[in-house]
Amino acid sequence: MSEFMQRFSQLREANDFAGVIDAIPYAKLMGATFEVTDSGLLFALPFSPHNVGNTRLPALHGGLIGGFLENAALIHLIWNRESQETPKIVNFSLDYLRSGKPQTLYAQCEITKQGKRVAHVLIEAWQEDRVRPVAVARAHFLLSAA
Repeated sequence: MSEFMQRFSQLREANDFAGVIDAIPYAKLMGATFEVTDSGLLFALPFSPHNVGNTRLPALHGGLIGGFLENAALIHLIWNRESQETPKIVNFSLDYLRSGKPQTLYAQCEITKQGKRVAHVLIEAWQEDRVRPVAVARAHFLLSAA
């Protein structure tokens, strides 16, 4: 088991959500957070002015939204499965459905398929109303090389 996976397992056991975010540099840089709710892990990306990509609208930067969703999928997958190895992303497909407003962005993930070698995760992001998503994504991960 890698040092990262050992640390992640310890953080998961302690329910140290901030520690998990700190262990993933890009998630920490974005300011992402997450918590366990009745419906699973809920990820949040609090608004920050430096996250705006289009200052005329203003709208959240599309790359920031994509990075947030990718990191949410990775954390969700590791959090919800016992593993000796860190999953490696193989493919990430993102559909932007509307502009991200200058406010908190939320995301939830669902593992739609998990085998011995690959996993598929569906990610949905919204702001004010979950019924009106800002973006949806699909991530495919390689779980082991053997």
